[in-house]
Amino acid sequence: MGLMDDIKGAAGGVLGNLGGQNSGIVNALLQMFSHNEQGGLQGMIQSFQQKGLGNAISSWIGKGENQPVSKEQIREGMGEERIQNLATKTGQSPDNVTSKLQEVLPNVVDKLTPEGNVPQDNMLQQGINFLKEKL
Repeated sequence: MGLMDDIKGAAGGVLGNLGGQNSGIVNALLQMFSHNEQGGLQGMIQSFQQKGLGNAISSWIGKGENQPVSKEQIREGMGEERIQNLATKTGQSPDNVTSKLQEVLPNVVDKLTPEGNVPQDNMLQQGINFLKEKL
């Protein structure tokens, strides 16, 4: 089973958790990753690692259970620039964006890395496009 099959198989669960009121933040997040803004998914992962949150981000990428994070850890790992960018795109306050990211970011990263690895450009883009279509 390939990466796209894994993403498609997991999409039902992630969409149930990410849809509705969180779809705006999820779409903005997927756009950020898709356009490689601020380093895209890889840049965000590196930011979390550099801020001492490597265990959390590794749990989201890995095949086990996703480690929860606090709003402060989201702010720390994402960085103020990414938070503000997402707030501008969604028309929400940075605090609201941070709260929603606390809820959805672990699942988004988990679903974009179903085999426990960060997919390379083309495969990552295919996974992002698939999730965007389903939202």
